[in-house]
Amino acid sequence: MKKLTHTDDSGKATMVDVSFKKNQLRTAGAEGFITLSSKTIKLIKENNIKKGDVLTIAEIAGIQGGKKNSELIPLCHPLQISKIDVKAELTENGVKITSEAKCIGQTGIEMEALTSVSIALLTIYDMCKAVDKGMTIGEIKLIKKTKTDLY
Repeated sequence: MKKLTHTDDSGKATMVDVSFKKNQLRTAGAEGFITLSSKTIKLIKENNIKKGDVLTIAEIAGIQGGKKNSELIPLCHPLQISKIDVKAELTENGVKITSEAKCIGQTGIEMEALTSVSIALLTIYDMCKAVDKGMTIGEIKLIKKTKTDLY
């Protein structure tokens, strides 16, 4: 098997060459959390955040962010994404974001899933920053990654 490399002959960074790899169905899931004050949670529940419906806008932003991943992370391959699903769930102390991404390709889609979660969380932060100065974003992690032969 050909060795994957991240540098060219001069030692400069390059994208990993995946041209020899076969297309596979690839999926990835990620999650993250933003801690919010009880006042902010109440405002979100009652849809009284001035910027709008926090959970729906965060989900849409997460989808957009995942689609833009290769423009944000320099050495990521652009992928033909077939699915990104982002869910925002209000809990007693914040919002949990989960993301699932899927493609058929020669490289994994975990960065798109992680970016989706990150952008959704940042969107919540942006929408709530006027009312909550103590928000914390964290616990962003990959929770699954699969690849399946197509035939």
